[in-house]
Amino acid sequence: MVISTILNFIYPPPPSLFTTAMSVVTAASLANAGLSEVRGVHLQYSKFTLAANKKVPSRTGMLVLYSPAFLAGLASFAVFPGGGLRFLVLRSAISLHFFKRILEVLFVHKFSGGMGVDSMVLISFSYFLSTATLIYSQHLSQGLPNPPVDLVYPGIALFLVGMAGNLYHHILLSRLRREGDREYRIPAGGLFGRVICPHYFFEAIEFVGISFIAQTVYSCSWTLGVLFYFLGRSHATRRWYTSKFEDFPEDVKALIPYIF
Repeated sequence: MVISTILNFIYPPPPSLFTTAMSVVTAASLANAGLSEVRGVHLQYSKFTLAANKKVPSRTGMLVLYSPAFLAGLASFAVFPGGGLRFLVLRSAISLHFFKRILEVLFVHKFSGGMGVDSMVLISFSYFLSTATLIYSQHLSQGLPNPPVDLVYPGIALFLVGMAGNLYHHILLSRLRREGDREYRIPAGGLFGRVICPHYFFEAIEFVGISFIAQTVYSCSWTLGVLFYFLGRSHATRRWYTSKFEDFPEDVKALIPYIF
């Protein structure tokens, strides 16, 4: 009964040991990364780079994070030509997501520190592998029975809302300080009055939109893992702000307004 209900919304798992293993590994590793953030073991970027032994400038590190995944998205149009509307929209959404992130690194973000080399390599590889697996899993789904419930168009709507909200809150963060200013302040405006990480909140909406577009087992596992990571990272971020600012508002949550 449960499986038949789930199959109304996703493609049947393709006969691929690789995508099956990656579905488990991706969800488990991202969830573990989220738990590590809660425990105080942070990926070394943004305000949590102090413990990193080897660093690169944040702008350089962020470009390394997003560029391989963006190139993988672009390359998929040549590697897997055709494939129908769903495949086209998925590849376009993934490529657009990482292209936007690159543009933000170049023209929006203001950086105050470095990025740990180990974290840079790990995150960059994770983005690249997740992107390639998302696309490959969708390719393997070609020819399988379509899910009875088509979520492509709701997925597009969620993706666009998430991307716009994420960009808006990144712009608000960039306006907190001038170039070269290394002082942190409590963010304000938008949803910052409700959660300390609204940029994560809207990025999570983006990824839910991508999983709706794809409707594959891997896309759902990947999105679930990302959500667990965002929960842990936002919790650690809120804890950092409350430790630095005595006037941090108690009613401002970590990630989900009014809830968490």
